[in-house]
Amino acid sequence: MANFTMSGFLLMGFSAKPELELFHASLFLVLYTVALTGNLLIITSISMDNSLHSPMYFFLKHLSFLDLCYISVTVPRSIYSSFLHSDYISLGECIVQCFAFTLCASAELYMLTVMSYDRYVAICFPLRYEIIMDVSTCVRGVLSVWISGVITGIMHTVATFSIHFCGSHIIHQFFCDIPQLLKLSCSNEYINEVGVSAFLSLMALLCIVFIGVSYTHIFSTVLRMPSAEGRAKAFSTCIPHLAVVILFISTSVFEFFKPTSDSPSALDILLTIMYTVVPPTLNPMIYSLRNKAIKVALRKIFQRRKADMFC
Repeated sequence: MANFTMSGFLLMGFSAKPELELFHASLFLVLYTVALTGNLLIITSISMDNSLHSPMYFFLKHLSFLDLCYISVTVPRSIYSSFLHSDYISLGECIVQCFAFTLCASAELYMLTVMSYDRYVAICFPLRYEIIMDVSTCVRGVLSVWISGVITGIMHTVATFSIHFCGSHIIHQFFCDIPQLLKLSCSNEYINEVGVSAFLSLMALLCIVFIGVSYTHIFSTVLRMPSAEGRAKAFSTCIPHLAVVILFISTSVFEFFKPTSDSPSALDILLTIMYTVVPPTLNPMIYSLRNKAIKVALRKIFQRRKADMFC
């Protein structure tokens, strides 16, 4: 059988009908614009407002940057392909997309884990917070997130593209999805990828357990606070982060446990969108709508721009 590893693949994402393909591309364009605007506003507000130069907002700024990278890996390429009716993706593009997607997805989970530790220290050890979460600790935390993401991306990508692909070169997804790629392997060569996936799944499980334990301690401490105002303030900083964690993990779990099929249904595509597109789009809304400090910072930025326009 022919080996297509040296040429490329066909991405059969949403529909073969041109009008439906254009509808999906337009919808993706709207979602991408919302995600781009929201995350850039958070990054800008945190960077420009000195009152937001704290560990919590330092990590939030990097989470927003990660969200931008995460959604930019798959959505712009899908929009381009849909508008031009070009489903072909070269081998090189597919490898880069797989690496970047795995890097961003895993780094997002690692970043949420680091942020849960930051909230744990802030709530459970408030008097020692500035000592524990100093500048060097924050920088090391972010560096470890990116280094771990790069290592994860390399492991997944090397294991996936070390196999040979035979027969059909059609990927039933709107991006180079690793489970779909493994279905195109010639034989049981993907056993190495299974081993890598098992190891990385264990790492992801440890992150989820760490987040769960952190929030168990956080809520236990908050509920023991004598002041209602103190409890409200603690919940206001923790609930947005917990909402983002639940959104990202729940949609990823749906994708992990859903069975792959030769011709994915609309539900399969919807579940994929739920963990690739929805979290980066909703994260800025969750934080900006629940966080008074960010709303104040954004208001200052817009008022400053308005004043500059009239000067």
